[in-house]
Amino acid sequence: MFTVNHKNLTLSFNEFHDVSGKDMMPQYGEFCLLELKNGDYTAGEWNPDNYRSKKSTSGKFIRGTADTIGSEEVGRWHSLERYDLTECLEDEEIDWINLGPEKEGCRSVQFEGFKSFADRKNPKEEQYCLLIMKDGSLAAGRWNKWRHESGGAFIYAPALGSHSSDDVWAWTPLSTDEIFAKELELENEKKHERKLNKNPSVDPELFRYGIDINAYYEKALLKLREEFYWATVTKMKKQTPVWQIAPLHGKYVFCNIEKNWSDDSDIVIPWTEGTTADEFIDFLCRYTHDAVKNSNPEEKFKFGTDINVYLEKSFNNVKKDYRWLDKKMLRDSWQYDIRKVDGDLEFVRKYGNERKYSVYDVESAERFIENVEQGYQSAAIQANKTVASYEPHFGHISLYGWNLESYVFYKLQSGDYKVSVTAGDRTTGGSREFFITPYCFEAKTYEEFLDRYLEIVPDYSFGLGKKELLPDNNLKQFLGY
Repeated sequence: MFTVNHKNLTLSFNEFHDVSGKDMMPQYGEFCLLELKNGDYTAGEWNPDNYRSKKSTSGKFIRGTADTIGSEEVGRWHSLERYDLTECLEDEEIDWINLGPEKEGCRSVQFEGFKSFADRKNPKEEQYCLLIMKDGSLAAGRWNKWRHESGGAFIYAPALGSHSSDDVWAWTPLSTDEIFAKELELENEKKHERKLNKNPSVDPELFRYGIDINAYYEKALLKLREEFYWATVTKMKKQTPVWQIAPLHGKYVFCNIEKNWSDDSDIVIPWTEGTTADEFIDFLCRYTHDAVKNSNPEEKFKFGTDINVYLEKSFNNVKKDYRWLDKKMLRDSWQYDIRKVDGDLEFVRKYGNERKYSVYDVESAERFIENVEQGYQSAAIQANKTVASYEPHFGHISLYGWNLESYVFYKLQSGDYKVSVTAGDRTTGGSREFFITPYCFEAKTYEEFLDRYLEIVPDYSFGLGKKELLPDNNLKQFLGY
């Protein structure tokens, strides 16, 4: 690695070019150091409005995603792409590097104060920096720290084109710009908020019962039990987000807390529907009412607390149509149980070889059985290989902004049938499979079959209806009619 001491290094940029129309402009796509008309320094990739003219000053310098500088703001530019500093940086005696010849009357600007990630120094978030890369080249970019690991990247182009911190030897900040100034302002606000919240005040009317949120849930619980004898705090807290007490602007508030997607900091969203503790307790009763109502254990566990009873019912229900289903096909599917969680009985589940069960919250035994059936149906379909297929011909079909891409009937090894439908737009798409139940094939005529089939795969949702499918003799023959 380079032997120059980066802390003592100065880069001198000489021979800037004016943005005036009289001097040449950079090549299209050339990355340049920029001196703005207000005296600030930044960098960017030249993107002219007129690609054919090398003297046209109309265009912009791209600094990153949604981050540009108009050429009208730029006074001078200096290329960053034409230099390889490797030879200089390998001489430990060097502390000054000229970029371009020094001449009398030429514009020269010096940058120093270089820092290194090797010294565990990071730029501030959104700070735009001049970079010396480990391959000896020069670059620039806006610092973005990686959220869940050490290091980060300097964004310098659209679509988050970036230089990884692993590729940067040394960096020094360029001028403060609007984006960085906003980040500094936000950081100062956070510091001020942290200072205010060190010793938050307590409104005696709002926090009459203290600053433990469970005290308020317990009081709301007493009221809910007048209507729902089975109510518990655990059942109340199924209504999410769960309310908390936290400091905001120097005082405690009832609140929800969300995570800021950009930096994982807490966003405190205060309760604003009242000003007293009893008003908040009444609000909690309303807020958790439906969650408690739908947790009636007599409805939820009406067939008892032996999970095998529910699974057997699910299996037998699915077996009626999916005749080839056997329990060996379910080994890699969801596993279910009934267990106590925080004092309440719950349906729980885990997938495959997972070690821990998680709560599977449903309001009734019937709903639980229905959901288990869906998993069993999927496992049965996956275990039944396809032996033939037929794709009806169709033109352009648009459904709620999505275009029908594929509509295929499959014959299964068991002699049954399924259909797969795929639709999408320019950026996304999706597929669904439907089992064609034996009930459909009990129809005596192809037309009657379609009437039953289209209850499963309706034309208004999936594109093809009776008008398209009835005349299709090949499909009719494929389905055995």
